Amino acid sequence: MNEPTLLVDVQDGVMALTLNRPDKLNAIDNGLARALLAAIARAESDDAVRVLLLRGTGRAFCAGRDLGAPPTEDDLTLVQAVAQALVSLPKPVVAAVHGWAVGAGLEWMLDADVVIAADSARFKLPEASLGVFVTGGLTATLPAAVGLARAKGLMLLGEPFHAAQAQAWGLVWQVVADDALEASASQVCARLAQLEPAVAGRFKKVLNDVGLAHFQRAIEAENAAQRGLTPSSAPSVP
Repeated sequence: MNEPTLLVDVQDGVMALTLNRPDKLNAIDNGLARALLAAIARAESDDAVRVLLLRGTGRAFCAGRDLGAPPTEDDLTLVQAVAQALVSLPKPVVAAVHGWAVGAGLEWMLDADVVIAADSARFKLPEASLGVFVTGGLTATLPAAVGLARAKGLMLLGEPFHAAQAQAWGLVWQVVADDALEASASQVCARLAQLEPAVAGRFKKVLNDVGLAHFQRAIEAENAAQRGLTPSSAPSVP
């Protein structure tokens, strides 16, 4: 029997969602995106879940969209739907990141509320070199985190950067040793789970309403930009 592409575990108020395509560096296909959407909906409706934890198995957090086939309208719709679900979920989302977080994987990471990165974490936005457009509301979340000038450089040049840079630029909350990532993420999730749910939800909503006021507009503009581009034959990312 094939392993599920998403592992779901609920303990002590925390729903852990583990991307489970390690042979593909957890690259996103439609099955994985649909599974994430279903799990996030379950988290929203389950009062026992107070925090969502997003992480990956194997050597990477997420290597972006699976490049085995050209992007389709379904790919775009599903990737954007996951981003919207993470941002609108009235519960805190924690991302625990190790290895590569590339493209849509990095974009989903920025849709989380608190990001903890391992020393091994590496980041890259290769979309411009691939002839496709960014997704995940990145055109709102990245400038909000790093400023417009740096966001333009990161998107257009697509140069890789490491965890210490990500923390210095405001993309992640904390950087820890690789062997401390699981414990550190668990500690943060436990603290968030102790908050009164209505309080945590209100903080998240107001912060996003103000700090990401143009998130939905960004999603719509990204969709239009993506539909207007034809993917190039550029090589795949690591």
